[in-house]
Amino acid sequence: MTRPPNRYRPTDALSVAEAVFKPATAPADETVRAQRKGGIPVSKELVSIKLDSDLVAHFQEDGPGWQERINDVLRRATGL
Repeated sequence: MTRPPNRYRPTDALSVAEAVFKPATAPADETVRAQRKGGIPVSKELVSIKLDSDLVAHFQEDGPGWQERINDVLRRATGL
């Protein structure tokens, strides 16, 4: 004896996918990044930039943390 098809559950892949993603809400217009006190972003992004070697040497003179110091200088220069 064969069972009748389940009319409440879709069987084709497109209907299943639409049913799965239908509850998703549209992204809000708000900023995606979470902010800490002072407006500093929580996450960092790995980028590659070319800087003059004397500039890099200047920041490396003070030891470890030179990338953070460059980041701080860039923040102040842009007013962030």
